Amino acid sequence: MSTLTLESILNPEPLQVSRHIATTLEEASALSFTSFDISASLKARLTAAGFLHPTPVQAGAIPPALEGEDILATASTGTGKTLSFLVPMIERLEEISTPSTRGNKTPVLALILLPTRELAMQVLDQFYTICPSHKSDAVLVCGGLSENTQLEQISRGPRLLVATPGRLEDYLRRKAVSLRDVDMLVLDEVDRMLDMGFLPSIRRIVSALPRDRQTMCYSATLDASIREIVKDYVQDPVRVEIGSTSRPSDQVELRVYTVMQDQKLAQLDKMLHDEAGTYLVFSRTKHGTDRIGRKLEKLGHQVEIIHGDRSQSQRTAALKNFAAGRSRILVATDVAARGIDISHIAHVVNYDLPNGSDDFVHRIGRTGRAGARGVATTFVTPLEKSDALKLERELKIKFAWSEADKNLAKEARNQPIDISQNVQGLNELLQMETRSWRSSGDNAPEAASHQTGRSSGKLQRSAARGNGSGKATQGARTKRSLPGQSSSGRSSRRRRSGR
Repeated sequence: MSTLTLESILNPEPLQVSRHIATTLEEASALSFTSFDISASLKARLTAAGFLHPTPVQAGAIPPALEGEDILATASTGTGKTLSFLVPMIERLEEISTPSTRGNKTPVLALILLPTRELAMQVLDQFYTICPSHKSDAVLVCGGLSENTQLEQISRGPRLLVATPGRLEDYLRRKAVSLRDVDMLVLDEVDRMLDMGFLPSIRRIVSALPRDRQTMCYSATLDASIREIVKDYVQDPVRVEIGSTSRPSDQVELRVYTVMQDQKLAQLDKMLHDEAGTYLVFSRTKHGTDRIGRKLEKLGHQVEIIHGDRSQSQRTAALKNFAAGRSRILVATDVAARGIDISHIAHVVNYDLPNGSDDFVHRIGRTGRAGARGVATTFVTPLEKSDALKLERELKIKFAWSEADKNLAKEARNQPIDISQNVQGLNELLQMETRSWRSSGDNAPEAASHQTGRSSGKLQRSAARGNGSGKATQGARTKRSLPGQSSSGRSSRRRRSGR
């Protein structure tokens, strides 16, 4: 396995690919899922689930993946990447094995790694949509959920693990799960996993897998550092490249409102009354997310909130309510920029400007998904106008600029008391303080002073005793015989050597 160095990034060796595929929307629209070389049963289930025509990334990736070839795919967010690896994975699992029973447990044969719990849960939900009778055949492995439940489900013998790297690595280290029989590996949102610091965990997980597996890598971008890393995991991959991955989708209308900071809330409220559809609102901070959510609720809107300090149950409930239409608005930090896959989001609003162009692309990628149209609106204060113009230059896009109504209501904020202009207010404050002293007795100020002294003494004695702080805590690809493998399976597709 190669080591990532500055030299390897600046002067990378070319990534060897078997061929390039760039399917257009028109070419994909002419196909149907029944056109693929998959079983009649899987075709029927896809049709029943409402999947009729593939998206370009699905039309490009599914055929070579069904042939057992490695895939290296880049596509804009919202293009249907999940189904592009689930279809060949489900077909492969049904060819080479059968679900576990009490008397015959099948080992883990497929692994999907993703950066966040929300993405992992959504992939698992889509698997259940296609395979509704296989509820125990796939297990979610991630932090924030019951460890005992996950371990108990793993012990039943699921063929598929959908996991985040941190928790799965922990289970591997404790020998709570075995990956020595994995036949298919999917690395989804590779760029995001690297941004989150998961590279060491990914390397250790992949080292526990067989070398003669099939690997499918998906990334929104493919810069030199990512190419240098993924080439360790794929062999002569089919390069699937759909559209531009470094700019917003053409399906999204890009708007900008120049607005004062204290009129953003009123502008958002006006949009909510004037334009139909669901809204995903991005705030830069957790505190801002909570504040926007509370204020919108006071204005009579149904709102859900997601950020890093919310518990997993709160985040799951918020996503379910928003996806089901029980709440029209979801206010979130960038944890949702790549963490959710809901196809019906009509509007994305950048209440606060994102930190960079990549974050901007991923935020607005939550709308205009799967061929639908969407609207992305960005609020820009006068001081931020140069930053928005910089986004236009970097992404080679053009915003539709508008100026917000200057008569919009201004958001009430806590104001400091100007004692030079409000002597009466100062007197009232002093009287309230005096009343609070007297309520505890005539000598309350002195008693309070003595109490403070005693507390200070306790702290000093505690410090003298010392309060310790706790410590922070690839070989030849061959056809392998697998449990329950059908002799009529299409394993001959996997014909490459030299892994």
